[in-house]
Amino acid sequence: MEKVDWKVDGMDCTNCALTISKYLTKEGVKNVKVNFIGGDVSFELNQNTAKEKLAKGIADLGYTVLGETHADTTKPPFKLFANHLQRFLFCLPFTTVLMLHMLPWHIHFLMYPYIQLAICLPVYIVGMSYFGVSAVKSLRRGIPNMNVLIAIGATAAFIYSLIGTLGNYGMDYVFYETAATIITLVFLGEWVENRSVALTQKELNKLAGQQKVMANMIAFDDEHKENIFPVENTQLRPGDLILIKSGEQVPTDCKILWGNAQVNEALLTGESVPVSKQKKDSLIGGSILTDGTVKAQVTATGKDTVLSNILNLVKQAQGEKPPIQQLADKISAIFVPVVLGISVLTFIINYFFVDAGITHSLMRSIAVLVISCPCAMGLATPAAIAVGLGRAAKNGILFRNAKSLELFKDIQTVVFDKTGTLTKGDFVINGFHSFVLPEEEFKRIVFSLEKYSNHPIAKVITSNWKTNNTISWKKVEEIKGVGVMATDNEGNVYQLGNSNIEATSRAEKSHTAYLIKNNQALGWLDMEDEIRKESKDVINYLHSKNINTILLSGDSYERCKKIADAVGIDTVYAEKKPAEKLQVIEALNKEHPTAMVGDGINDAPALAKATIGISMSDASQLAMQTAQVVLMNKGIQHLPLALGLGKHTFGTIKQNLFWAFIYNIVAIPIAAAGFLHPGIAALAMGFSDVVLAINSIKLNYKKVV
Repeated sequence: MEKVDWKVDGMDCTNCALTISKYLTKEGVKNVKVNFIGGDVSFELNQNTAKEKLAKGIADLGYTVLGETHADTTKPPFKLFANHLQRFLFCLPFTTVLMLHMLPWHIHFLMYPYIQLAICLPVYIVGMSYFGVSAVKSLRRGIPNMNVLIAIGATAAFIYSLIGTLGNYGMDYVFYETAATIITLVFLGEWVENRSVALTQKELNKLAGQQKVMANMIAFDDEHKENIFPVENTQLRPGDLILIKSGEQVPTDCKILWGNAQVNEALLTGESVPVSKQKKDSLIGGSILTDGTVKAQVTATGKDTVLSNILNLVKQAQGEKPPIQQLADKISAIFVPVVLGISVLTFIINYFFVDAGITHSLMRSIAVLVISCPCAMGLATPAAIAVGLGRAAKNGILFRNAKSLELFKDIQTVVFDKTGTLTKGDFVINGFHSFVLPEEEFKRIVFSLEKYSNHPIAKVITSNWKTNNTISWKKVEEIKGVGVMATDNEGNVYQLGNSNIEATSRAEKSHTAYLIKNNQALGWLDMEDEIRKESKDVINYLHSKNINTILLSGDSYERCKKIADAVGIDTVYAEKKPAEKLQVIEALNKEHPTAMVGDGINDAPALAKATIGISMSDASQLAMQTAQVVLMNKGIQHLPLALGLGKHTFGTIKQNLFWAFIYNIVAIPIAAAGFLHPGIAALAMGFSDVVLAINSIKLNYKKVV
């Protein structure tokens, strides 16, 4: 199936997203995710469905798929107004004039109903061209949205006034200013709401803004002379040569061919300290060269770059719905029909039982329609998640799904792998010994085995003991959590690995790795690995939050205990193979929600099984793919921030949902009792969402650690 990512314009609330989601699902596409805040729509397209047809169908619903053409190639309809601010500014003068007749002194020409009708008509037409059209389209699809309430409320006031005008019933039956005020103030509220919601995307927009820049492309003329000319990075292709000067942004992912530089990768890692880069090092698109000049070869462009993948991950996570949102979504889906029922009931009770008269009964019924706000319940979760994920991405923390944000609140145990997690994984060979082999032969066998492994220890050995006189193995395999096993042409079986190798019982079990031939120990080697400077502080922070910490590793108990004592971890599980690590995580999960932090291939099963799996950006690809959270800053220093953001984002969601429910529970009865004019009700509805957006934006600046 083809993965499709679209940007859709015109979505205002959860009902809009629900409308598009139901339409796409009905058309047979899979894994539909719709995020109304960013306008992102993604799905998997089967071979029997054309994208053009789906784009046209979404257009028929009242939304626009940006960058897609419809099958009928017709031009999009002309729009007189580009946004709600323009609509509000157009309606405001007419509405202001209509309100003048309510002043203590009367302006006589405004006392004529037909003049009020003429003044109100432009406002009503503009209002219905937006709210009315949207309402009809949503009703046609069976998913009524908020605009149904606005359209009915404004139309009820307008028609009632029109009947009073045509029947010459007098000014007591004319409420054109109510219809105009509802439309004008809702446009104002919608504009303020959209601006507020857009601010929740601020951090993500900063990342997106780095995707399109100019680059210095290197080309050669027919005399093989180097020419440099500017091009947009969107025109670059893998293999192109580029020049990056001091102070410039790296236009796309590339590898240095010449030169040295200091690079600020804060955009991706949250760390402002420049990183030293030299020949053969990779540069990430979006980072900044603070010092130095380099020539580099493009390795990835467009959707394949690290920055693009980060943005896609965040957008996908925004489209996910954590469990807490499910109740709000169910209520939002039936909210509009329920409010319509309450509005009718309000009219009936006020007219027949309270004896409020037809005018007051109608005004109260209209007030119920325009003060209710289904958007608030739909906005509560997406707004908070947008801010939480954006702040996390800015600091080099990637959440693969929104559910992880919610799960962090329950974490009581954090399990750490040792190598590459608590330690840097930058090994140094500090000793080796063979019982029976000459030094060079020992090194040759070890190198011949380790060149088939991606383990950090293997990389150090192959770098330091490189030789061309290698052994050609008949069979080689890497055993996760143990080491490498190979068989030579004579049938001898060699093993190089940790203390999990059975034959090590005959040797001292305190070394990093052992070389075994036919179950006989040939020698050992020791590696020294530096503890990450932030490890102890992170462990102390977790303990201060009453979170248990555990070290889980395949290394020997002696080496694990040494690291655990240094950083302050009390519980150690050592010499564990991947299957045993999985069993440990399963057992811990049964006791308390558990997070696992790891970076190796042998950590992947445990990362997948943990309540939350957390991986490093420089981890194995398997570990990164199975983890729900990725720390991009090559260390665990932002683990407390990830935990804090998760808990505080969930707290913000709860606050937002509480406000959304309380607002509607309190506001609707007040309107039904006649304590609110429909115009004031319209303004209150428009600004109810602003409260949620502002509360969510606070998460950008809140101290979470």
